[in-house]
Amino acid sequence: MDVIEVWSGRYACLLQSALRLTNEAFANQLGIAVRTVATWHADSSVVPRAEMQQLLDAAHERATDAARQRFALLVAKERGDGASVSGTPAAQALRVAIAVVLRQGDVLLVCRRDDDASGINWQFPAGVIKPGAKPETATVRETLDETGVHCAVRRSLGSRVHPVTGVLCEYFLCEYLAGEATNTDAVENVDVMWVPRNSVTRFIDADTIFPPILAALEEQT
Repeated sequence: MDVIEVWSGRYACLLQSALRLTNEAFANQLGIAVRTVATWHADSSVVPRAEMQQLLDAAHERATDAARQRFALLVAKERGDGASVSGTPAAQALRVAIAVVLRQGDVLLVCRRDDDASGINWQFPAGVIKPGAKPETATVRETLDETGVHCAVRRSLGSRVHPVTGVLCEYFLCEYLAGEATNTDAVENVDVMWVPRNSVTRFIDADTIFPPILAALEEQT
């Protein structure tokens, strides 16, 4: 099969397997955040938005004949029995670092593009923790990559399995050091903004915010 009419998270993962790329290498080839690839592994039914569909089309078209043949075989097996294909990426125990960056009376938020038609939503800066990497390092790096803001980890706020995504999240309270808040990841994000701490729940549903975050924000007001 040479054509995918609509890419899903599952087909994207099969393409990644056929290309024999790690999450990071696949993300680099597509020009997207590693977080997006991780999302495809966590939810194989997700349908990437139109521009992401085009990136996957291009990656498939650029693949070697051998890789395309591997991909066609994986897709055929997938459609044949509906079961997981041996050797394909399985849903991984993902770990994501979440940065709660404070600057005087404000906290840093990013407005992400959804991979489905539900729109956009505000979140704290976040990124996948690579195997062997320290969560604190991922927190600082991803915040800088997404927003242009330099920060330092002040303390851990704990961890949990996110009630919506099902991903293991590790939260860190961070201190602003330098930099202008800028949307430096336009593929994944719509906007970046400093928000008054007492207004965070206007942007993020309070029921989905990790309670220690709310407590930390109250401590600072």
